[in-house]
Amino acid sequence: MSVHGGAGISTGTGSAVSDGLSVGTAARRLGGRERVTGSQEFLADIKLDGMLHVKLVTIDAARARILHIDTSTALAVPGVVDIITPADLPSPMPRFGPAYQDRPILADGITSYHGEPVAAVAAETKEAAELAASLVVVEHEVLPAVTTVAAALALDAPLVQGPGIRADGDPFASTNILKERRYGWDRDAVDTAQADLVVENTYTFPMVTHFAIEPHGFIAHADADGIRLWSPVQHPYLLQKMMAALFGLPLTQVRVFAPDPGGGFGGKQNPKLEPVVIYLSMRTARPCRLVLTLEETFQAVRRAACEVHVRTGFTSQGDLVFQDIDASYLIGAYADIAERVMTKSAYLACGPYRVPAARIDARAVLSHTTPSTAFRGFGTPQMIWAVESQMDAAARELGIDGLAIRLRNLAGRGDEIVRGDIPADGDWPASLRRAAELVGWDKPLPEGRGRGIAVGIKSGATTGLSNSTVRLLADGSVIVYAGTSDMGQGARTIFAQLAADALGAPLEKVTVVMGDTSVVPFDLQTSASRSTVFMGNAITRACQDIHTQLREFAAELHGLTEEDVRVEGGHVVLPDGRHPIAEFVQVGLGRWNGELIGNGRMRKPHMPDHPLGGTPAFFEFNCTAFELEVDNETGEILIHKHVTVSDVGKALNPLQVESQDEGAAIMGLGHSLMENIVLDDAGRIINLGALDYRIPTTKDVPAELFTDMIENGDGPGPFGAKGISEGALLCTAPALAAAVAAATGVTVRELPLTPERVWRALRERENRATANTSAS
Repeated sequence: MSVHGGAGISTGTGSAVSDGLSVGTAARRLGGRERVTGSQEFLADIKLDGMLHVKLVTIDAARARILHIDTSTALAVPGVVDIITPADLPSPMPRFGPAYQDRPILADGITSYHGEPVAAVAAETKEAAELAASLVVVEHEVLPAVTTVAAALALDAPLVQGPGIRADGDPFASTNILKERRYGWDRDAVDTAQADLVVENTYTFPMVTHFAIEPHGFIAHADADGIRLWSPVQHPYLLQKMMAALFGLPLTQVRVFAPDPGGGFGGKQNPKLEPVVIYLSMRTARPCRLVLTLEETFQAVRRAACEVHVRTGFTSQGDLVFQDIDASYLIGAYADIAERVMTKSAYLACGPYRVPAARIDARAVLSHTTPSTAFRGFGTPQMIWAVESQMDAAARELGIDGLAIRLRNLAGRGDEIVRGDIPADGDWPASLRRAAELVGWDKPLPEGRGRGIAVGIKSGATTGLSNSTVRLLADGSVIVYAGTSDMGQGARTIFAQLAADALGAPLEKVTVVMGDTSVVPFDLQTSASRSTVFMGNAITRACQDIHTQLREFAAELHGLTEEDVRVEGGHVVLPDGRHPIAEFVQVGLGRWNGELIGNGRMRKPHMPDHPLGGTPAFFEFNCTAFELEVDNETGEILIHKHVTVSDVGKALNPLQVESQDEGAAIMGLGHSLMENIVLDDAGRIINLGALDYRIPTTKDVPAELFTDMIENGDGPGPFGAKGISEGALLCTAPALAAAVAAATGVTVRELPLTPERVWRALRERENRATANTSAS
């Protein structure tokens, strides 16, 4: 059962049972039943005494100067308690952000994207708040907006952020470039390298939304004791730190309750609208709750769009000679964490290959669009779409098989992929060969079908600090404290499995406590597929701390030296035999009825001289392959086989690995086939909500979906595990496009591959063929 306690503590107990070691088994996911039956308590289910409901006031424009806000009619609505406008906030407007403090609490004189809040209403009921918000009159002047890379980089483009917001000495302060990065090795050699074939293309990746089932929501209760804040945030401690800094409070006076998110995918990493809810709570002296609609969530977070221009050199045999990459990420009105997305993506832009020379230039470009943020894959799908498509373009030109050209260039274990950085940490060719086998790469193709294959790589966490406390109670049951957020990835289950095996407890006697900064020890964040490695190691070390105490305890009780005692396999091993840990503590702790408490941590320190602040703790590697056919009359793609194989180190729970891969694979189909935030000429989103924005449904999934994993125990996590939650969507798009090209002979370099886009490409091919025939 998974329970959200009144104090905001999420616990998971007893829904899975193991008769022995659980690591490596498909133990049932803790909290899974509650999620699918609707009994799990999400933020919108939490009710506090006297709580007010908040509704945002926005205007239907991307960029507009706010001339006057009239709240008089709205304030007269029965039940309305307060309306906050920029005039009610400190001057200058407080700003915040995880890397750049550029986001205002409310629009500061000018709105910078469609849906940016200009005021907020607090009322006794949700209905009263909604009615009042609709009655707030915002007199405004619509201004030109920049919503594309080209428009934002034009010399006469309006600045998205004025120089006053940019840091002193920022060389790009008079432009819409937030940051530019230059990476590579033997950069000058790119211009002189001798290549038999140079492939040059431009690829575009669309803006897409996270579409978590649970929209964003926030509850704040501010009083004399400080701020209590409820948010399904992925980084509770980062939220605590940022709100403490923004409101000038010590960390002890900001307590964050983080109920399990109903999906996050990166969109719930960083604060968005918490500050305005806190201000309303301060003004009304009552708890206030804001729950966004799905449409409002579209206007709160998104994935960065990207344009990538690539020149790639090859030998006539298909060996890579150089990569010359120039990428622009369209990041939105405020930085959030988007500059880091660009940085990590660009650093690994050459993919998992051995590349003799590389020149990589990338920039984060501000625009009058929804602020982009972290999104599953963290910028990798954008870059991999381009780089992997180049491999297929070269293969077609050289008459080489798409599998063979990758096997020629793919890094083997120990090979450098970024000059001077850590080498490949897995047997990646094994994943490639396994995916080829599963898709039937060497088998004859049915008429009208094509196959495509691609690989993807993403850096794991480069820094981090995770702490855990584990309590072994007198009856042998166990409590694990972890600051990680379980947003559906199954972290709670993995943590329980690790503690259960280390302390010899069945899973039904392990409870995992998360989600309260006053209860659980510090964990930096839940992102970058890090939790199994970082928090998993912290929990393992906390259990090892308890093992040390057990040895001390046993030696004292039995008149032995500690060297005479071992703890292994859930038992205390004494010269006279093996004793289950649970049995031992029940006897040994008898008259005190006490418990043993262990602490553990994993820390990966910051490396100031490294371009990413640190080397990756591991690489997340995946190979994806498709077999499909295309309807020549409609352009619709029918996927017969979808294969994904990941390099996982060790699958602590194979069922969860498979589930994560399947979820990522289907999510990857979204940006590859149909998802795209569409703007009108004024920069307004015209496909807000589930009716107008398509995501994959059961009707869109492949006829057959195969997932598999390569296990070599070569990761840095417990039992050699690596992080795995993002791999299967890294290279979905290029593998799919390669299969379309193989089936039809047409190439598309702009995502998504909608039926209309594919149909147009087919017609253009036919028109060219007709023209050539006429000419001859």
